[in-house]
Amino acid sequence: MAAALSASREGVMVTLLEREKKTGGVLNQCIHHGFGLQFYRQELTGPEFAHKLQLEMNQHSVNVISESYVRHIDTMRKYVEVLSPDGVFIIQARAIVLSTGARERPFGSLMIPGDRPAGIYTAGLAQRMVNLENTLPGRRALILGSGDIGLIMARRLTLEGMEVLGVVERLPYPGGLTRNVVQCLEDYGIPLHLSHTVVEVRGKKRLERVLLSKVDENFNIIPGTQRWLKIDTLILSAGLIPQVEDLGEGLETDPVNRGFAVSNSCETSVEGIFAAGNNVAVFDLVDYVAAEGWIAGKNAALHARGERRKSPGIPIVRGKNVGVLVPTFIDPSEHLRVYLRLRKPMDRGVVISKELDIETPFNYGTPSEMIQFVINRDKLQGLKKAVKIEVIE
Repeated sequence: MAAALSASREGVMVTLLEREKKTGGVLNQCIHHGFGLQFYRQELTGPEFAHKLQLEMNQHSVNVISESYVRHIDTMRKYVEVLSPDGVFIIQARAIVLSTGARERPFGSLMIPGDRPAGIYTAGLAQRMVNLENTLPGRRALILGSGDIGLIMARRLTLEGMEVLGVVERLPYPGGLTRNVVQCLEDYGIPLHLSHTVVEVRGKKRLERVLLSKVDENFNIIPGTQRWLKIDTLILSAGLIPQVEDLGEGLETDPVNRGFAVSNSCETSVEGIFAAGNNVAVFDLVDYVAAEGWIAGKNAALHARGERRKSPGIPIVRGKNVGVLVPTFIDPSEHLRVYLRLRKPMDRGVVISKELDIETPFNYGTPSEMIQFVINRDKLQGLKKAVKIEVIE
């Protein structure tokens, strides 16, 4: 939505293809506060954030095709095959922005032995059931994984009257934002079991119990620590995966981010194809996603008008202690917005890049919270070799 609005404000014709009946995506089911603090300078709920974007799109004539499904994208010729209630048709474009977000890691990928009963849900599905369909997934639940949506659902299910036995995380530190650990777990007395995981599930038609175990630093079961918990609902918050499959021919992906490789102008490896948001990397704040969408929309519009050419791209590479890193390439014509995740928690550290001449210290950082900083494009002029970003303790 941010990309569509930004492109439309540049004076080009914009069509937004939306899978659901209503725009907004996952924001529509995120009824908690915490959105928009940077993008709108207001604290909003998810639906309020989406509504504000929709009102702005209405003022700028963005053509929205709801309940549409993209069957194929020809990245070289820039056309899209679309299926919708109005029929099957092709849209020819001069530039395309991919903003497909991410999908939840399913239960099958976790390789947990046992039965396959009803009562096992991803956190996003459980959130949709409660917030949009007014349906509780069960009565007694355990949350597996401490991602932000899992933490938020622990609180949400508690408020709706379900008994939440706790949140289980196999890492020795939580996977979600610190504010969510405090506001969603500690404020409600919900236990957080670090270095623990579910190693077996049992149930006939409905989930009846799970086997919980403590694990070592290699995630191996520690003998003598197993115990059975009686529950009828297991909520999975095991991470998000950028949605890049079947979305374009010849588009490079980043092996660590697992999303599209883009420059700071949000252009992919194919000229005229842009990507932004969680299909590039999993961001921790929707404000970052919207900000990147805005940049993608602006540059896509400039490309459509023939006012920009693809930059050769200066590689930006990971150094010590850097995991997720966005962007993959540097376009000197655009301000450089760097987003990175640490590979491990640190009490303090310094982000260093000799090529960019930066040394940015920070106090306490975790892999769950992105470190973000901006380099003015004036400092990018004259760059010729790859830029390395590393974090020193």
